[in-house]
Amino acid sequence: MPIKTISYNNTGYFSKLICDYLSEKKDLRIFYNHFPTLENLGKQIKLKEKSFNSSKRKVLVERLKFQYRDISISKSTQKSINSLLKDRTFTITTGHQLNLFTGPLYFLYKIFSVINLSEKLNKVYPNHHFVPLFWMASEDHDFDEINYFNLFGNKVQWGRESVGAVGELSTEGLEVLLNDFKRTFGDNENAHKLTSLFSKAYLKHSNLTDATRYLANELFSDYGLVIIDGNDTELKKQFIPYAEKELTENLAFNIVNETTKRLENIGYGKQVHPREINLFYLKKGLRERIIEKDGMFYINNTEISFNNNEFLKELQNAPERFSPNVLLRPLYQEVVLPNLCYVGGGGELAYWFQLKDYFKSVEVPFPVLLLRNSVLLVSDKLSKKLKKLNEDIESLFLSQHILEAKHTRQLSDIKIDFTPQRKHLKKQFEDLYLLAKKTDASFLGAVGAQEKKQLNGLDKLEKRLLKAQKRKLLDELTRLIKIQDELFPNQSLQERILNFSEFYLIYGDKLLPQIKDSLDPLCNEFTVLYLNEK
Repeated sequence: MPIKTISYNNTGYFSKLICDYLSEKKDLRIFYNHFPTLENLGKQIKLKEKSFNSSKRKVLVERLKFQYRDISISKSTQKSINSLLKDRTFTITTGHQLNLFTGPLYFLYKIFSVINLSEKLNKVYPNHHFVPLFWMASEDHDFDEINYFNLFGNKVQWGRESVGAVGELSTEGLEVLLNDFKRTFGDNENAHKLTSLFSKAYLKHSNLTDATRYLANELFSDYGLVIIDGNDTELKKQFIPYAEKELTENLAFNIVNETTKRLENIGYGKQVHPREINLFYLKKGLRERIIEKDGMFYINNTEISFNNNEFLKELQNAPERFSPNVLLRPLYQEVVLPNLCYVGGGGELAYWFQLKDYFKSVEVPFPVLLLRNSVLLVSDKLSKKLKKLNEDIESLFLSQHILEAKHTRQLSDIKIDFTPQRKHLKKQFEDLYLLAKKTDASFLGAVGAQEKKQLNGLDKLEKRLLKAQKRKLLDELTRLIKIQDELFPNQSLQERILNFSEFYLIYGDKLLPQIKDSLDPLCNEFTVLYLNEK
């Protein structure tokens, strides 16, 4: 199906840091190891295979099989899991919060990025095997970020209280939303499939982790995707030495702060602020920061405390109670996975750039960082409407008032550009300046003030003419803005707002294959995908 790519820099929606990374700006190179290319991923294999042994592989596969014990596994996913026992198998990883019913569209793009990159690598390096892996952020506790998704302009929200890690939340009460879906989705085959998917995921699984695993497995298991929950005692046992360093040396705080200062010195802001201890204490219904003071460890907002020896013993005996925060989660992931590449959004990669020196200090290979695919889905209907208006898709990335002005100038039978008049006026004032120099300074200032006044007058006249032409072309401008509002809801990227179900209702089972087959994970440009209903 037809696609178009646009430079991320030209979309206006991506940070300077990300655009500079994609252009491989020299100043940024010290903050990562390898830029994402097929050749560099081959180099990363050699780096990772030295640090990941067979005992780690055995634990990983055992825990994955345990985590999948209650759901049906496709042959592709089963093959992926089993292959992780072999020392020539590596993962390509992405992660995401446990958003209700997948949340925004970019959930799909993240996962297809790791699937497609794994497939590319399997062709280029046939003596190795590459597995796409999805890391569920089951230990997060910010329920307000995940308890909703947007559907046809409305917020579908799971209204309940939440404490502790979101993955442990009971799915009880979500049947109320299912009834809302049935009314909203309507009565057709695609609607029935969506309501059935929601029902099986959330009403037949007791907690949010199991529901999300089922949902992602249903959507992507044919592609061999492996889904992992890091909130696992046996996996966390491997992280004990790193957690102990964090508790006793404040290692991340010191090193990440130093790296962040260097990023700031070359013009980039910090994405996350390291804390003295970047671990949470985790129990059922509880995930709170660990604070050290005067040789004692305190659990924030509780009466729980430990002395130094008690807390280190707690770590050895119950590692599952220690939960890495946003800064330590990448390290935990790289410790327990044979991972080559992390695929994330712009905000995620921004904090990874703060971590390279920290990884070096604990002797864990820093992965290749790949910006996930970003996509604008355009229906055939909207594409035809845009073509009738003789406007290109790139223009819709502009802010609304700039788009209106551009399209008005494009359509107007009167030229709305007073540049020639400005040049003529400035030429006239050049002669006046020559005359003023022969008198005194006060006259020179008066000429300058008059020039500024008349140029401002031309600006105002041009704006009035533009406004008049906008009124004249109101009908066409209204149609154009309506298209932009559909493709960029709330003047934001579609992928950050809409849920996949709106498109699934139209395209059904063809939707995901269309998206997957259109995306090149190493393209490094924004993708516009024109969907085909046939």
